[in-house]
Amino acid sequence: MKAARLALALVAGAVLLGTPPARATEPKPAAAAKSAKAAPVRQLKWEEMVPAGWDPAARLRNRGDLSRIQDGDPKADALLREVREIWDAAPTRPELNGQKVRLPGYLVPLEGQAGEWKEFLLVPYFGACIHSPPPPANQIVHVKAAIPAKGLRSMDTVWITGTLRTERRDTDMGVSGYTVDGAVVEKYVEPPVTPR
Repeated sequence: MKAARLALALVAGAVLLGTPPARATEPKPAAAAKSAKAAPVRQLKWEEMVPAGWDPAARLRNRGDLSRIQDGDPKADALLREVREIWDAAPTRPELNGQKVRLPGYLVPLEGQAGEWKEFLLVPYFGACIHSPPPPANQIVHVKAAIPAKGLRSMDTVWITGTLRTERRDTDMGVSGYTVDGAVVEKYVEPPVTPR
């Protein structure tokens, strides 16, 4: 995507919040009994990670008609850099700090070997950080797995479970506003559809 069109899409918020996998799976009975003894786990939604009222386009509203900027124009590159700065500094929700959560998303590998990832970014939509720019920092979770996640490829959908922290980390693939160290990673599986 050319710089001018990309900057406009980002300003418009076209990729602000992705769509996580459609349905959640319930934990297996043994896992549910085990988790009942531990701290309760909150199944978190991506949109809950964005502070109410955060408007990433506010700083750019009074700039005139941005759609007139052409690709190759230095203004397009400057606008794209500014939008990236806004997204990298995206605020998090401090009240989520320290909560035990379960969150679905797409895996963007950082460290490990193919099919066995120790460290990755969890993002809300397919292609983020790889085929498109990274989402805002409040839509990226930096994950360190308790046990390397095996049998997974880039952009596979997974569940992570662990203690969420509001800690910003900068990687080659994007800036995360949240982290989960020691996460339990499970491949995302759609629950079976029961006939009516």
